[in-house]
Amino acid sequence: MSSKERREDIKAIFLESKLPIKGQELATKFNVTRQVIVKDIAILRAEGNNIIATPEGYLITRYENTKIRRVIAVNHDREDVYKELKTVVKYGGIVEDVIVEHPLYGEIKATLMIKNLNDVEKFNDKFDKSEVEPLFKLTNGIHIHTITVDSIEDMENILKELKDENILIDN
Repeated sequence: MSSKERREDIKAIFLESKLPIKGQELATKFNVTRQVIVKDIAILRAEGNNIIATPEGYLITRYENTKIRRVIAVNHDREDVYKELKTVVKYGGIVEDVIVEHPLYGEIKATLMIKNLNDVEKFNDKFDKSEVEPLFKLTNGIHIHTITVDSIEDMENILKELKDENILIDN
């Protein structure tokens, strides 16, 4: 199999899957190293495929034109992470990422793609067991999320509840 054929197969796998796929799984499937898969994914991205890396693996994001996206600024401590994420997914929202503005490095962004309660629970378990500080520790709790929802009503519900919980920073 040529590298081009492998990349076409990888793209097809991503398009068929609704779940993230680990690079090592692809490496095993195609009998190549993980580094070869990383290179293939870089080439696929350069070709315009919206492949993102999440903590659970790679996936292609597919948003319908009807989706509503909004960038929100929030401020909370470690104890409110679960409440924040649960609020977003409760109304069908997806927490795409977390972004902090660092005084030296500028914008630091991590892809999350948390879309349901199961994702919240898995993230929270990792978060609780981790010795690593969250990104928002760099900015005294202030950070940004990109949120995607199906309707304006869902977005309004998320924003209202986050505001009521004193998590949302008013624009």
